[in-house]
Amino acid sequence: MLQQKRAFQLVRTPAYSCEKPSGWILARYNGSLPNGDRGRRKSRFALYKRPKANGVKPSTVHVISTPQASKAISCKGQHSISYTLSRNQTVVVEYTHDKDTDMFQVGRSTESPIDFVVTDTISGSQNNDETQITQSTISRFACRIVCDRSPPYTARIFAAGFDSSKNIFLGEKAAKWKNPDGHMDGLTTNGVLVMHPKGGFTEESKPGVWREISVCGDVYTLRETRSAQQRGKLVENETNVLQDGSLIDLCGATLLWRTADGLFHTPTQKHIEALRQEINAARPQCPVGLNTLAFPSINRKDVVEEKQPWAYLSCGHVHGYHNWGHRSDTEANERECPMCRTIGPYVPLWLGCEAGFYVDAGPPTHAFTPCGHVCSEKSAKYWSQIPLPHGTHAFHAACPFCATQLSGEHNCVKLIFQGPID
Repeated sequence: MLQQKRAFQLVRTPAYSCEKPSGWILARYNGSLPNGDRGRRKSRFALYKRPKANGVKPSTVHVISTPQASKAISCKGQHSISYTLSRNQTVVVEYTHDKDTDMFQVGRSTESPIDFVVTDTISGSQNNDETQITQSTISRFACRIVCDRSPPYTARIFAAGFDSSKNIFLGEKAAKWKNPDGHMDGLTTNGVLVMHPKGGFTEESKPGVWREISVCGDVYTLRETRSAQQRGKLVENETNVLQDGSLIDLCGATLLWRTADGLFHTPTQKHIEALRQEINAARPQCPVGLNTLAFPSINRKDVVEEKQPWAYLSCGHVHGYHNWGHRSDTEANERECPMCRTIGPYVPLWLGCEAGFYVDAGPPTHAFTPCGHVCSEKSAKYWSQIPLPHGTHAFHAACPFCATQLSGEHNCVKLIFQGPID
């Protein structure tokens, strides 16, 4: 069984030049990694046009009968993909330089071929002790994104990435096959899944259908389980072209792709900070203690403060912190709201700080349940209906800011603030 470990990551694509990014890869963190962004390991990654093209495309195909011959071809310094059919037969596809594309690679490895290093994160964890896992399900060389260097700068995704020896190896047990046109293709162990939302990444968008992407970029229906050897059915009318809002699941990390045009309509960090200050300027009060509440500054988004707003997530009433109203010795977080007597989770509220996850620039009026991350109504309702891969074959909605599995009747709740009495 695959463990459920998930991190959300973002990819944006502004106009493709050396100065402006072609795309962004975003991770499911609330603005930064728990230990901070460092080098190639960060919560968001911008794709810029490279000074020199580094893309590759298939060229010569070799059918090899001995491991020695296969190794000789792999060591020529060219990119290649090896498909091991049996102990006595391997098909090696050599790749040659493509002056028209740039290639970016994503994976768990910290070796130099990886541009964006992704790591597993346990859902909902916020401190460093909780983020350690025993065994990752993310591939060391998980996938590659290939961007055209000329307009319209199309970006395509492929399963598997080239290692430090410029090779991709699909062993005997990997799912692989020869297509009717004669070219080889295959799937990685836990697969690379993609979902394109219907209608783009807007407030009107609806969830699309999850598909699996092959090593050569073809689109297939999902396997019976994540690592089954039998591939799904070819989906001929769909492509591996990334769109604004496309989700990429690497079995342990989910990436969000954003385009330049899409981000133009997305709120900025300054806008989210202005919304925070606007809420605090309205001086919301605890209806019981009558003390003024305030969302903490964005750079203190993980520290519970004295004025922090708390909410009963079954009804949405916002209070200050208090230590009474427990209804059960076993369910420490179950409380009775003093305003309406509704029983449910009672949690601190956190402002969602990663602007790339917002589908509009509306005020933060809704909270995800049960984590308490707050964002606009349309953003909350959008993510509440998106099924994300979970384990070997399950799906569930999750908070984009912390990856916590959502619960409750609607997965989110409208917050009810009380203004100052004076």
